[in-house]
Amino acid sequence: MSRHCVLFVCTGNICRSPTADGVARQMIARLGLEREIVVDSAGTTGYHAGERPDPRACAAALKRGYDLRKLRARRLEVQDFERFDLLLAMDDGHLDTLQRKCPAEHLHKVRRFMDYARHHDAREVPDPYYGGDRGFEVVLDMIEDAVGGLIARITGH
Repeated sequence: MSRHCVLFVCTGNICRSPTADGVARQMIARLGLEREIVVDSAGTTGYHAGERPDPRACAAALKRGYDLRKLRARRLEVQDFERFDLLLAMDDGHLDTLQRKCPAEHLHKVRRFMDYARHHDAREVPDPYYGGDRGFEVVLDMIEDAVGGLIARITGH
């Protein structure tokens, strides 16, 4: 299997995309696929660059064994469209943003993250801030499902 580089993208890179990043890193490690699948996350804005993920996202993830505390927010860069094989948007707004910013030769790499979900029908990962603490749990459920589907699609299982 060739190496696949995946970038998860949301607005500030402090809740949805770093959660996907942290969950994916640990699922990939558990499966021994670190050489085959490399992940990262970024935000479409630089509002939180250098900051840790939201404490509520960290707490929800830690309850399930995912440690997000070492991750730091960063802003999406033009070079990301070349460096990554897949750029996965957390919602349709970010999908539109990625498609607008993406050079034409890399548009095929831009996708919706939830298209990889196996058990959720939602097209978008909702912003957890509107759901209170429970919102972060709901988002984590969706992310675990879609990350599992993504890994299965990449590995062919």
